[in-house]
Amino acid sequence: MKKGFTLLELIVVIIIIGILATLGLAQYGKGIERGRGAEARQVLGALRGEAAAHYLENNSLTVPVFDDAVAGIGADADQMPSVCRPSHYFSYGIATADTVLTATAIRCGAGGRSGASAAVGRTLILTTTYPAGTDAWTGTGGY
Repeated sequence: MKKGFTLLELIVVIIIIGILATLGLAQYGKGIERGRGAEARQVLGALRGEAAAHYLENNSLTVPVFDDAVAGIGADADQMPSVCRPSHYFSYGIATADTVLTATAIRCGAGGRSGASAAVGRTLILTTTYPAGTDAWTGTGGY
């Protein structure tokens, strides 16, 4: 009487391991991309704080204008680059109304830190209405 596994049993086990590995790699990639979104959440949160200080001081975001230069966002800015840079996964931009801040992070491809090509162009948007004290996070890509 011989002991051991048949060829069919081995093939079935290999197929099951392959399916599990495929599912695991897909989930791993999604998790990594969600982690990269932490950069955008941190930067947009810091920008929200800067805008809140400006709003409390001036009771408006437009007098004087709260813009990229005031927030430190620009071609030379290291904290919140407005263009894709090798040091960041996202580029950032802001738009203001009298009491509303809309800050946007756009996932970089070329010129920024690379990642899954499917993630390029995905966004994370923070809209803050200061008189109401409300924040709304929207976007694409599961950030």
